[in-house]
Amino acid sequence: MNLVKKISTIVVIAAISISCDGKKKEGETTDVATDTTEVVADTTKVETASTIVDVALGNPDFSTLVAAVKAAGLVETLSSEGPFTVFAPTNAAFDKLPAGAVDSLLKPENLEKLKGLLTYHVVAGKFDAAAVTEAITKGKGKFTVTTVQGGKIDLGLKDGKVTLTDANGKTSTVVIADVAASNGVIHAIDSVVMPK
Repeated sequence: MNLVKKISTIVVIAAISISCDGKKKEGETTDVATDTTEVVADTTKVETASTIVDVALGNPDFSTLVAAVKAAGLVETLSSEGPFTVFAPTNAAFDKLPAGAVDSLLKPENLEKLKGLLTYHVVAGKFDAAAVTEAITKGKGKFTVTTVQGGKIDLGLKDGKVTLTDANGKTSTVVIADVAASNGVIHAIDSVVMPK
């Protein structure tokens, strides 16, 4: 039963119990209906506001990614209609990079390199785990995607998990799949993938 039906049922039950009681208080039914309208409006706001950037902002495991997206000026792009599939490195994935690499990437003089790295993790279109797995199976173990950056990533399966092989032959594994957003889907990965 969806939220609107549940709330409607509560309103009907409240109205019946008030009329059965015979002691209806003036304005009581109206107050319940007003509260119902507010709940429905709030739910709509939450559903429409959850872009890829909003979802990442709400998850502390993506704080390094969010800082990088902000530094690269990609917030507006990743908040746009999309849809996008983002293979999002967790903070632990960024921690695997050589010491000082993240700080270096965040410097203004490395803006284009940072944009290239981040857009290498983004694919146009929405590919949930089921679609990716099906494409890998149809591709006899490999599904190659072209990223927004223009480079390619090979997706495969290992021990039941989706893996990414970047342009340099390095691999990453999807550790959390299908984090839904209003403009696409996020798959958290355990290593940063690198373009050539």
